[in-house]
Amino acid sequence: MEAKKTPKADLTKRSGMFLNLGLLVSVGLVLLAFEHKSYDALALKDLGQVPDDFEELLDIPITEQPPPPPPPVEQPIIQEVPDEVEIEEKIEVDFDVDVKEETVIKEIVIADAPVVEKADEIFDVVENVPMPPGGYEGWNEYLRKNLKYPTQARRMGIEGTVYVVFVVNTDGTIQDVEVLRGIGGGCNEEAMRVVQNAPKWEPGKQRGRPVRVRMRLPIKFKLG
Repeated sequence: MEAKKTPKADLTKRSGMFLNLGLLVSVGLVLLAFEHKSYDALALKDLGQVPDDFEELLDIPITEQPPPPPPPVEQPIIQEVPDEVEIEEKIEVDFDVDVKEETVIKEIVIADAPVVEKADEIFDVVENVPMPPGGYEGWNEYLRKNLKYPTQARRMGIEGTVYVVFVVNTDGTIQDVEVLRGIGGGCNEEAMRVVQNAPKWEPGKQRGRPVRVRMRLPIKFKLG
């Protein structure tokens, strides 16, 4: 007859509980092994009794190092050059010309080259300026007798000074009469007419020679 197990004798029902207990015990042992610390009594020392030499080590004098020596200067090599040998040569001078003590040497005078003046050149500045007959007093007298106040200028009340430019030739005649600055009202034309009809002037001279000279004269128109 086959024996039957009682429910109390069946251990398979508690196998899970035993497995959990075993795992719990093993994990606890592992944690206990990691947390356990051991101290070596010989390794501990009282640091307060150890003498320190830090102050002596810090107070180290600074050593002064001398500067490096300058690089050697290369002295130039001086080579002795022997003195040049003086060469004496006899130079014979042979003069073909006999110079007598009584011979007189004339002084050479270098004169300035003559200035070539063009015949048609017109000068603005000369040494001797052209002059009208009787000087400028005679010129003013000529203007008083021959200058006529234009009717248009008198009617318009125009007065002022007309500046005339002209050329005095080498023979004293007057040509190329022009108005340099006018006032209008017929005064410009009258000033030109009076100058063109003027008698011959004394020509200007440069280095003693008659030359053509350009002249500028004022002619006044004033209502009186």
